[in-house]
Amino acid sequence: MSVRLVFLGRLAEVVGASAREVAPGALADLLRDLPEGLLGPRVKLALNGVLVQAEGLVLAPGDELAFLPPVSGG
Repeated sequence: MSVRLVFLGRLAEVVGASAREVAPGALADLLRDLPEGLLGPRVKLALNGVLVQAEGLVLAPGDELAFLPPVSGG
C-alpha cells in the first residue's frame, strides 16, 4: 500500500502533477524525489485532513499528505 501526496494550487505546477503515489516512509526521504523548495516557510501540510508539522513526519501506508500553498487575500 502506498502514500498519496496531493499538491494544491500553484504547488501542482511546481511538481508537474496534482498528486503522486509514493512508498511510505519519512517525509524527509520522500522530499528528495520532489522539486527543491516545495516546503517553503508558508506552505502548510495536512496529513489525513489534519494540519501537521513537517519535522519528523513519517508517513504510513494509506496516508494522504496534502501540500497547501500560501493563501492570498484581497
